[in-house]
Amino acid sequence: MSPNYELPLGLRRWHQHVDEPVDEQREGYDLALLEDCENAYRFTALVSSTKIQPLVRAFSRYLAGEAFFILEYYPEDSLIQRTSETDDRPVPEVFYSPYMPTAEIIGMVQPFFERLVHDGFVGFGLANNRQGLEMFFSEEKVLTFFTDNHLRLCNFFQRQGLPFSPDLVLPADFGHDHVSLLGLPKQDLPESMAQLHADDLDSVNFCQQLIDLLDMYPVEEGISFFLTRKEQDEVARLIGAEARFDEMGEVEFGSLLLNWSDFVVECEEGFDGDLEEYRLGLKVRDLIQFVLEGVAGELAEKISRILEEPDGNFRRILVDRRKRIDSPDSGDARQEPFWYQGVVRQQGVELRRDLIRSGWFAR
Repeated sequence: MSPNYELPLGLRRWHQHVDEPVDEQREGYDLALLEDCENAYRFTALVSSTKIQPLVRAFSRYLAGEAFFILEYYPEDSLIQRTSETDDRPVPEVFYSPYMPTAEIIGMVQPFFERLVHDGFVGFGLANNRQGLEMFFSEEKVLTFFTDNHLRLCNFFQRQGLPFSPDLVLPADFGHDHVSLLGLPKQDLPESMAQLHADDLDSVNFCQQLIDLLDMYPVEEGISFFLTRKEQDEVARLIGAEARFDEMGEVEFGSLLLNWSDFVVECEEGFDGDLEEYRLGLKVRDLIQFVLEGVAGELAEKISRILEEPDGNFRRILVDRRKRIDSPDSGDARQEPFWYQGVVRQQGVELRRDLIRSGWFAR
């Protein structure tokens, strides 16, 4: 039988009435196929707080070479405690580090590990998109893994002593509070954290330290998808044979899809760059279209589904669509590039200045 689950300090389960049944939580994992992604799986695991750090270290060996670190937290220092049933919940910010040697990331994060695990407003993870592998420990204190090699992860969990448990009882299955380490009495903290200054227990401070240490950058909440290594290899071969995309050929295709989504979000809020920067955003969409029309049917359908939301949003914010922003070489593209037809409504000072100078408004 799997061992009982030990909650992190930052999750406080509500007290139940004596006549209510108690849902017993035990360690274990479950898995399910990812929707719209052949042979890719999502694993969910419940692991006691004391075992998270050694498990993450063991998992990091699968990311031999390099990876990037993921950090999710609430920058507002007013968030000390909130209930899991609050309707109007704030949204955390997500940060990625650049790709770095995995061992170096683990070493740099080591002094923060205990606080990351126990604070009720923090989530963190490790990933390498090119290897099709990701791990994330959420603020709900549940581990999530994405992989296209489920047998390897099943063996990993077996070695960690975690049983397959299709009926996992997760923290989200019962009422609970999220608590900052600052909101806990000193006597409730382990000695290693109890001796820290209050500033060092504040997630606003120690997360900012991590961001500075790892040179992390914010990531907009947007499209979500998973590309297997086979799919990425197919795309990489296609892009590698096309000289006009040489300057973007080394960028992961998944990152390009995210870049397009981020560009659309930026345009929705008001594009602050100049015309050249705007054109660079459109060129990312050129490359995506080249891939979309060059890959096999199922992958093309998958990419089309990923593009539905950002493309739809970009169409919605385009104005003056009787005019083209320029006359790009669209190659043999079967679809007319709608992203060049017109310009975004919310133009910053620099973009509007360059459009005036280029004669856009005089046409």
